[in-house]
Amino acid sequence: MKREIPVSKPFIGETEIQYANDALSKNAISGFFGEYISKFETAFANYSDCKYGVATSSGTTALHLALLALSIGKDDEILVATLTNMASFFAVIYQGAKPIPIDIEEDTLNIDPNILESKISPRTKAILVVHLFGHPVNMDPVMVIARRHNLYVIEDCAEAHGAIYKGKKIGGIGDIGCFSFYANKIITTGEGGMITTNNYPLAEKARSLKGLAFGDTNKFMHKDIGYNYRMTNLQAAIGYAQLEKIETIINRKRAIARYYSEKLNNLECLQLPIEKSYARNVYWMYHMVLRGKANGHRTLIMKKLLEKGIETREGFIPYNMQDIFIKRGWTRLEDCPKANDVAMNSFYLPSGTSLTNEELAYVVTKLIEILESI
Repeated sequence: MKREIPVSKPFIGETEIQYANDALSKNAISGFFGEYISKFETAFANYSDCKYGVATSSGTTALHLALLALSIGKDDEILVATLTNMASFFAVIYQGAKPIPIDIEEDTLNIDPNILESKISPRTKAILVVHLFGHPVNMDPVMVIARRHNLYVIEDCAEAHGAIYKGKKIGGIGDIGCFSFYANKIITTGEGGMITTNNYPLAEKARSLKGLAFGDTNKFMHKDIGYNYRMTNLQAAIGYAQLEKIETIINRKRAIARYYSEKLNNLECLQLPIEKSYARNVYWMYHMVLRGKANGHRTLIMKKLLEKGIETREGFIPYNMQDIFIKRGWTRLEDCPKANDVAMNSFYLPSGTSLTNEELAYVVTKLIEILESI
């Protein structure tokens, strides 16, 4: 029988089934009724060292609500890490705002704070950082620049639940944090997201907007242009159960990354993920960049791994390389050269918590064999 080692799959157990069945048995399945929405919001906010949590239908809608709550709109400029899932940029575009792509640090692959001030204009309203692949952004210089120029800071935490920067969980360092609970994330609700913040007015505005901005005394006299961005109680039940074991999941992710790094560290043709002294990297995915003799051979390497039953995934394509934006004249290919280089030469290995030690050893052995054959 052929091996099949997926990039990732959810870590679902009996508690998730129990809580979901509880919600179903009470007919509490929508986003307006049932106890699990508030339980999950409160528990996740507490876990993230934040005062408030607002559950949403996805990480993308969390980002959109964050921008709405901050009153970011037409022609405002937002500085965004170029190397990310394009949802980070789509949310900005939904608002008619202009995303300004920022190149990356060579080691963490996160947004480079040293570039930020050169990109600020009179129209700049916010900085949107992305804690890429689970490693926190170097937030201190970002926050200093933001405060100096009176800018909001939005944290895209979709890949970094539980990541720590200088002793503090990400999601509450900036003005507002946005998480995703898609099926391959650290914890999952299938689809879903969460806003975290320590600002009560921001939380309440997001909470109102996600539920069609219904009126207080007369529900159908709406307070604003609202959105249907609610998480269901059924999803929240799963998320609440997932949150109970998040540290177990993170510890396993870190153990997988540690194993890969120990076994692959001597290969000069691989740039491996790192963990800065200020950080706890939660290693959402074990993302590598091909260097030296392996540079330019990503397609071949991934094809050969798949032939051995090992699924891999290409890294993200940055904003400034996306044809849909270049054709509109919004960006140029040459705007972020470091991100371009990484994008064309990166991929990630299987990183799911269900991976056995034997499977990890198999992945490493086959990868080394393929790299040595190049």
